[in-house]
Amino acid sequence: MSRAGRTRHRFAGQIAGVGSSSGVRVVVGHWPCSPLGPFADVMVAEADGTRVLLAPDPAVADFVALTYRFDRVVIGPVAVQVSGGAWRVEGPELSLQLDLGRRTPLGRLLRLVPRRLATAPWWSGLTDPVARVALRGVRTRGSAGHGRREFYGATDLHAVTGLVGRWRGHELGTLAPVAPEPGFGFGSTPERPSVTAVTTTVEVPDSRA
Repeated sequence: MSRAGRTRHRFAGQIAGVGSSSGVRVVVGHWPCSPLGPFADVMVAEADGTRVLLAPDPAVADFVALTYRFDRVVIGPVAVQVSGGAWRVEGPELSLQLDLGRRTPLGRLLRLVPRRLATAPWWSGLTDPVARVALRGVRTRGSAGHGRREFYGATDLHAVTGLVGRWRGHELGTLAPVAPEPGFGFGSTPERPSVTAVTTTVEVPDSRA
């Protein structure tokens, strides 16, 4: 979709955000529907603040790295398996299992909004002030890297209740809040570990698309 010298790219899927007692924070994107085809990617914030992108191929790596901020990019197989109440995530030097809990009260409210409305970029502008208050650090619209703009349309939210995993050969430890904020972009995943169903719209200047 194009408008006034800009092209919009829509990614529909889920984002899981978790912290760990080791200090490592992990944000997993599971995107069954995207202009790049189905894919998964992982953003890792190490305890010292180093930000690492795990991407399955150069096309995904280029698009995500131009939208968010990273200190290192690693290309290799990234897979997400969702089965019942669990996520299994595998990537370069990463192995992660997440246990999901019930839909949160906010998730129940999100499901009351018609999907077509909830995923519209203009609606993200209306919900941004509410999101900042309801979920500390969360934004639903803002400026991304290289002149891009992003709009997040959330449609569901589940708590994450457990975590088991390893990163670069070390145990991640137990589940913890996503704190401090990882610093990948203008906004953050909720501080409380969770999985959000979301449609992300990335608006790219045509000269840089």
